[in-house]
Amino acid sequence: MTNGSLTRARELLAAHPVVDGHNDLPMALREQVRYDLAARDIAADQSAHLHTDIPRLRAGGVGAQFWSVYVPASLAGDSAVSATLEQIDAVRALTARYPRDLRPARTADDMEAARADGRIASLMGAEGGHSIHNSLATLRALYRLGVRYMTLTHNDSLAWADSATDEPRADGLSAFGEEVVREMNRLGMLVDLSHVAASTMRDALRVSEAPVLFSHSSSRAVCDHPRNIPDDVLADLPRNGGVAMATFVPKFVRRDAAEWWEAASAHLAARGLEMFDTAEEAVEARRAYEAEHPPPRVTAADVADHLDHMREVAGIDHLGVGGDYDGMPFGPTGLEDVSGYPNLVAELLGRGWSEAELAKLTWQNAVRVLRGAEETAHRLADRAPSTATLAELDG
Repeated sequence: MTNGSLTRARELLAAHPVVDGHNDLPMALREQVRYDLAARDIAADQSAHLHTDIPRLRAGGVGAQFWSVYVPASLAGDSAVSATLEQIDAVRALTARYPRDLRPARTADDMEAARADGRIASLMGAEGGHSIHNSLATLRALYRLGVRYMTLTHNDSLAWADSATDEPRADGLSAFGEEVVREMNRLGMLVDLSHVAASTMRDALRVSEAPVLFSHSSSRAVCDHPRNIPDDVLADLPRNGGVAMATFVPKFVRRDAAEWWEAASAHLAARGLEMFDTAEEAVEARRAYEAEHPPPRVTAADVADHLDHMREVAGIDHLGVGGDYDGMPFGPTGLEDVSGYPNLVAELLGRGWSEAELAKLTWQNAVRVLRGAEETAHRLADRAPSTATLAELDG
């Protein structure tokens, strides 16, 4: 990577900023300071605590962010719904506190307007179908509150959708799971297939009438991890029109990083802690383990390897990026925080990616997919809201 390629990368991002598919800042704020935004003022440098703040978003050329309103799968039923509402409230509080930099967005036109206004379009995605407690009415309520994608599962399988990292319960999507997808299509909410089992991916692609999204998943052929996307699914994206947004989580990028992660996770679990915890005790314990057992050095070039392969299989019109910042303990070298996107763009420029291709990767594809969901909803406007229940469809 040369200074010239970095300069070109920054110029390109000024014209075609990054739409990042997934950032867990709201959960980090919940865990660290119980949403006390004054205690984590992201108008200033928060690099001691977070991957994300406004100065670094600006430095990274981020023009639109899907903020994850994730809640852990350990929260079930109404508790999961309430916590999701609290996450939505936190995103609204962020956009209200920083109006010169963050602009609420619900549509593709809103994204374009924010870019024209020099602000960062702030959208929301719910991470895990447990957030709706098997209720299509709750799904509709989340949409009305501004949620524009829902990841069908998180790490645990649901009665109606199987996760990539749990035992199957539904053999992909159950009948109710298919109805969830259809109702999301009717609303204009993107179906997010990160975290789900390959069987769920294939079922959703079969059922969905709108383009789907992988908000933060990379290539399984490059790194054999169940959280990544198999080639047959990537190859089906052009038919659907969807977008796969490569993620930066080291254990999804390289196999040796995944093996280190498993050992570190076991070490922390023995102490009652988790790798994804952002609380001070967990962070200190993880750093102590890293000091004694240095992790493999994953780099922006390794992420670019995924994008090269994904472009070959799915085509340039079906790629994006979803860093998963503040939802992972640390990022690759060069992509340690949200300021690192120019390093990835510079790496891809060095590999011969054209500026037109990079504009699709960073901005155009994601905007097109959201617009596609809106157009599908318009086409389905005469379809009545579904009143189906899990018990009715799945017995």
